[in-house]
Amino acid sequence: MSGGLDSATTLYYAKSKGYDCECLIFDYGQRHKKEVESARKIARFCGAKYQAIKIDLPWKGSALLDSKIPIPKGRSLRRIKSGIPDTYVPARNTIFLSFAASYAEATGTEAIFIGANAVDFSGYPDCRPQYYEAFRKLIRRGTKAGAGKRQIRIFTPLIDKTKAQIIRMGTRLRVPYEYTWSCYSGGSRPCLRCDSCVLRAKGFKEAGLIDPLAKI
Repeated sequence: MSGGLDSATTLYYAKSKGYDCECLIFDYGQRHKKEVESARKIARFCGAKYQAIKIDLPWKGSALLDSKIPIPKGRSLRRIKSGIPDTYVPARNTIFLSFAASYAEATGTEAIFIGANAVDFSGYPDCRPQYYEAFRKLIRRGTKAGAGKRQIRIFTPLIDKTKAQIIRMGTRLRVPYEYTWSCYSGGSRPCLRCDSCVLRAKGFKEAGLIDPLAKI
């Protein structure tokens, strides 16, 4: 659970399917804690339990971790989708899913949901369908649960949806988008220029809806 609109929508989707949800919220040394605060708020609003897990990544290697690396801003949609930007955090989803798999195996949890998206995204390799197929195989072959034939499923319900489709889905599910935070900057209001803000704005515009954060 990141506090962004994708993960918030995924939480509400899982709950709508009858799952008893617990959110894993990662504080991995981000340059700001707005998204962690948002994740906690959304989990509480949804009535889901949550755990906040602190991870130290001292090698950094990303604009989201290292203040010396500028966050890309003002890029066109074409440029956003053309390569892997400096906001990519090395192996981030692999780290997160490993924690989630460990939690699931230890507690008997049957499913992991993650709000990965491979349509309106910044080209991150760990957001693509092929990556999740590989990780499903890893869990089956590399865990006691898998060896014992107890399947831990990974669901990516947003993987092939546009941001507009995600926002429409979340609106139907009554996701409190006013509590979400997508901006890579941690100011009092979204910067509206980073890749995440641009993709979010595109989604709300194409969905024909007003972003509640636009009122801040």
